[in-house]
Amino acid sequence: MTPAARRVLEAAGRLFYAHGIHAVGVDLIAAEAGVTKKTLYDRFGSKEQVVVEYLAGRDERWRAFLAERLEGAGGEGSEGSAEGDGGAARVSAVFDASRDWAAEYGAKGCAMVNAHAEISDPAHPAYPVIAAQKAWMLELFTRLAGELGPGEADRVGRVLMLLHEGALVAHGLGVVPDPFGDAREQARALVGVRRS
Repeated sequence: MTPAARRVLEAAGRLFYAHGIHAVGVDLIAAEAGVTKKTLYDRFGSKEQVVVEYLAGRDERWRAFLAERLEGAGGEGSEGSAEGDGGAARVSAVFDASRDWAAEYGAKGCAMVNAHAEISDPAHPAYPVIAAQKAWMLELFTRLAGELGPGEADRVGRVLMLLHEGALVAHGLGVVPDPFGDAREQARALVGVRRS
């Protein structure tokens, strides 16, 4: 990626997250990036592709951020146990990672949820990025639930996902003092009931 393209994505990311995708035009993105509209279109082809790259990049950074946290909580390849407290620690680590991510990168809530509020048409090129990110999170929670032992991993994974999504939205709205902490405690209670 050229330096100009990186500047476009950095500017678009800041603007889209702060103001919304539909509210931000290519003129503003180009001006903030210090490039011409022609350069923006030469590098990306369309505003829609800038949106795709913005969301894909944010998802990639989130996955890397979360992978580090899961590794530190006894993830794959570490010395933590796949059973018992190690598994519960990884479930908690997702909620803790989300709280830390939100404090640093997400004062307005989940970028994917926010984007979906504006892009609900499955034909939009960014829609698959949004849907894939949420499907990945569901698969992660289902896998973590399965690591805790035999049982209803699919159902528990869905409940963990719903707790997490609710915390993301509540954080963005600012209506609950510590949504990730509250959701984490509910997740730990669910996991404890499941393990007993």
